[in-house]
Order: sequence, then C-alpha cells, then structure tokens
Amino acid sequence: MAAVLRSFIPLMFVLLWSTGFIMARFGMETAEPASFLSIRFALAALALLALSILFPKLKTMKLHWKQLAHAAVAGVLLQAVYLGGVFAGVNEGIGAGLSSLIVGIQPVLTVLLAAVWLSEKLSKAKLIGITLGFIGVAFVTAAWGQADDVISAKGIGFCVAALFGITLGTLYQKRFCQSIDLHFNMIAQYIASALFLLPFAWAWESYAIDWTPKLQLVMVWLVLVLSLGAVFLLMWLIKVGEAGRVSALFFLVPPVVAIEAWWLFEEPLTLNVITGTALCVLGVAIVSGSFGKRKITKAS
Repeated sequence: MAAVLRSFIPLMFVLLWSTGFIMARFGMETAEPASFLSIRFALAALALLALSILFPKLKTMKLHWKQLAHAAVAGVLLQAVYLGGVFAGVNEGIGAGLSSLIVGIQPVLTVLLAAVWLSEKLSKAKLIGITLGFIGVAFVTAAWGQADDVISAKGIGFCVAALFGITLGTLYQKRFCQSIDLHFNMIAQYIASALFLLPFAWAWESYAIDWTPKLQLVMVWLVLVLSLGAVFLLMWLIKVGEAGRVSALFFLVPPVVAIEAWWLFEEPLTLNVITGTALCVLGVAIVSGSFGKRKITKAS
C-alpha cells in the first residue's frame, strides 16, 4: 500500500504545483509580488515553527549553522528567486500558462548546466529533447503574443530569472542540503526568502495590499497547500531521487496549467499552444529517458 502511495507522489506534486501559477494570477490582481511573497514566506515559517513546538522529536534535533546556511541559500533560489520571478512576471502581464511553460523548460537547463559544470556528455537524445523543448516554447510564445498583441519583455525576463532560480536551487538542494532535517530545512528556506524579498518590497513597492476575501483564500492555499504541502513533496523527491529526474516533472506542469488557465481565465488554447506544449512534453520525455540510462554513483 505504501509503495502505491509513493508512486502517486510525483503526480500529486505536479497537480499541486500547477495551482501555484493560477494562484499567482489571482494574487497579483490586488497585491504586489515581493510584498505578497514576503508575507507568505513569513507565515509559512511561523506555521512550521509552531509544528516544531508541538512535536517533541523536533525539539531534540541538533542543528548546525553550516547546514542552515546551505538551506538558506537553497531557499533564496528555490523560493525567493523562483517564485518572485513567476509572480513578478505575472504582475507584468505574462499569463499563467506562458509563465509555467518558460519555467517548465528547467530540465533542459539542468542538462546544459550538468554538461558545463559536471562534464556530462550531451548525447543525441538530450540534444533532440533540448531542441524540441525550445521549439515548443517558441510556438507557445508566438501564440500568446498574437493573442495579447504584445508580450512584456520585462515579464519574460522575470520568468527567465525564475527558471534559473528553480534550476540552480534544485541542484544546490541536492548537493548541499541532504543531511539537514526536512522540517528545519524548510524553516530556514522561508525565513531567508522573506528577508531576501523585504528590501525589494520596501524599495520598489508600497505594501498596499487589498485583502479581499479572494486574496485571503489565495494566501491560505499558497501557505498550507503549496508552501507546506507541495514544497515538502519537492524536497522529498529531491532527497530520494536524481536531480534530473525530479526536474523532468516540471515539463509536465505546463499542460496542466494551460488547461486550468484556459478554463479560469480564457487564456488561449490554440493549435499552436497545444502543439508547442506537446513538443515540450515530448522533449522532457526524451531528456528524462536519457537520465534513466545513467548509472547512479555515490559522490566520493
């Protein structure tokens, strides 16, 4: 039974993760990105601290400052840069579907960075997958550009920053944060992310948030379901699997978001969008398949 439940965790992660882009679209209707996210991260950290007080086992765990520092760096990349980029991009008018697709090419970037930093060979399969992924993004970007007349270059830049954040954060988390308890890892990540975003909120935003009932529900969902539920699933997946295999899941998010955004916001679901998304999914299938052929070796 436990094995069956574990097999559903990747699917559950993809479904939950996809809602983050939808909630970003809802949230940016009455809030500013850095202000909103700094509050979200602070609330998530408080919730986790409350849980650590309730459970005696967590009180007795020994923490090392070096481990917490690594967790903080991973958190800034995985939370502040990634989510900050997505929310800022959506705030600039980038649709939920397009923002998810840009960030969804993370497996491609992971393969390229592994080739540069780890001297991993770029096989023909990987090159084909990378090419298909970029062609797919081009298809969808062109389709959204035609529908909206113009796509914000600034918004695209924020989404690209988010792409690098989630990619580098996944690699950093896998390399340096495996020995720290997951609970305290997440507390350090959220505290560091909230502190990282505060200067941006104070310098460029007003902190004028209109706490409508919808925005309150969005915050509750983002804190409890995403920041606690989905992110814990992500950390667990990174801990038990290869970084490349985990990153491959992100290519499966855009099709789900595209359908959700089409249904909720009437974002275009044209033939170009469907074709481009299908190419991206095919690309990640090829890239992730090449990961499966690698032997897993322990770092010396």
